Amino acid sequence: MVTFTLFRLNGWKNRWWGFRQMGLAPEQLARVKGLAFFKMLGAGAGNGFSIFPDFGTYCLLGVWQDDEDARRFFDTHPLFREFTGRSNSYQTFFLETIQAHGAWDGRQPFEGSAAMLAGRPIAVITRARIRWKQLWRFWTFVPPVSASINRHQEGLLFAIGIGELPLIQQATFSIWRSPEAMKQYAYQSRLHQEVIKKTRELGWYSEELFARFQPAGFEGSGENPLEGLSPDANFS
Repeated sequence: MVTFTLFRLNGWKNRWWGFRQMGLAPEQLARVKGLAFFKMLGAGAGNGFSIFPDFGTYCLLGVWQDDEDARRFFDTHPLFREFTGRSNSYQTFFLETIQAHGAWDGRQPFEGSAAMLAGRPIAVITRARIRWKQLWRFWTFVPPVSASINRHQEGLLFAIGIGELPLIQQATFSIWRSPEAMKQYAYQSRLHQEVIKKTRELGWYSEELFARFQPAGFEGSGENPLEGLSPDANFS
């Protein structure tokens, strides 16, 4: 089981606390039973695809050895409770890995081969470590590509840009109504195709990862982009 939790904090005290957790929380998370891989992530301004940080939005990505370990963390762990207590809203997406390739910090954290069930949405995580010498070229392309994602509303349910280190270690999390909607954007968007071409030509990344997931559930106080989409899943 993979989980992606987005916290939205308000007020300078809570935002300062959240910012500090980028450095402090990993020590606690490293001791959580069954948490095989985790990342504390920040977000950019707007929809996250920006060089300017959003100090009110933070994400916790987790890969769990057992569903019961994940459930115990979300039900009882003091760190998660403090995050939710300081948040205006939070959203937790429960995901099952369909397919993944590439590496994150030298390893492939997403293992599994869940079947892509008909009529279900699909979630995607992309992540890259950008080479120093390619930073300017990379960020020249980000604003128009970000705008193109916002315009592609037919099949896009949710999207946010996230990262471990501003400018250099960047990731995206998105949810699409169907695999066909995701592929339509990936292969028919002129700007997206240009980014793929430049990536191959210029070698922007020193490390990259692409993973697809089957959304299996949602919990939280924030908006649920999956609500009503599949009666056989815990999306509501």
